[in-house]
Amino acid sequence: MIGVTRHLRRTALLTALSALAGLALTAAPATATTAGPHTPARQALPDQAPSLRELPEPPDAVKARELLADLVVADEDDVPGYSRAKFPHWITQYGTCDTREVTLQRDGQDVVQDDQCRAVSGTWYSEYDGLTIDSASRIDIDHVVPLKEAWRSGASQWTTPERRAFANDLVDSQLIAVSAGSNRAKGDKDPGNWKPPLKSYWCTYSRAWISVKATYRLTANPAEAEALSGMLDTCDA
Repeated sequence: MIGVTRHLRRTALLTALSALAGLALTAAPATATTAGPHTPARQALPDQAPSLRELPEPPDAVKARELLADLVVADEDDVPGYSRAKFPHWITQYGTCDTREVTLQRDGQDVVQDDQCRAVSGTWYSEYDGLTIDSASRIDIDHVVPLKEAWRSGASQWTTPERRAFANDLVDSQLIAVSAGSNRAKGDKDPGNWKPPLKSYWCTYSRAWISVKATYRLTANPAEAEALSGMLDTCDA
C-alpha cells in the first residue's frame, strides 16, 4: 500500500500541474496537433510534468515482460461490495473540463469544445476495433484495467480517494477513447476473457494493462497472465 499511496500522490501532483497548463492552453489559440492512430505520442522532456494532452506511452515489450514476471499471480475471487460509485469519476481536471472531456480532446482529431468543455465536433479513431467515429456520444472512455477488475485484484482494500485517483488517472496508460460498442463488449473482462478485436493493437494493449497492474500493485490470475504473455509475443511480429 505504501508504493500505491506514493504513486497516487505523484499522480495528484502531476494532474494539478497539468491542470495549470490546461488553463493556459484554454486561454491561448490551439496550435498543437493531436496524434493519430499510427502517430507516436510526443514525449515530455525529463523535467516536465506530462501534459494531459499527451497520450501516456506504456513501457516497451522488454520492460513489460519484466513487469509481468513481477506481478503476483493468484486466483481472484469475486470480492463482494463492488460499486462504480466507490471509484468516483469523472472528476474536474481544470476549469469546466472533467476527465472524460480531457481524454476526448487528447485522443481526438480536430476536436471543438464549447464553453462548458463539451466536445461538440471532432473525429476519434477507436484503437480496439478500427472504427472512425464522428460523434462524442458514440465514444466511451475505457479504463484499460476495468474498475471491477481492479476491485477484485486489490483495489477493494484501497481508500475512496485512492480509487478516485485510479479511475481518473491521466498520467498512466489507463484511459483511452474507444467505440462504445467495443468498450461494452469488454465490460470488466481481463485479457484471459477479452482482447481487442484488432490483433494489431494487442501489443500496446498488453503493455498498457501490465503497466497499470504493476504501478498499482494489483494481482493477475493465471489465465490473465498467460494471455498477456501471448499478447506480448505480437510485439515481435
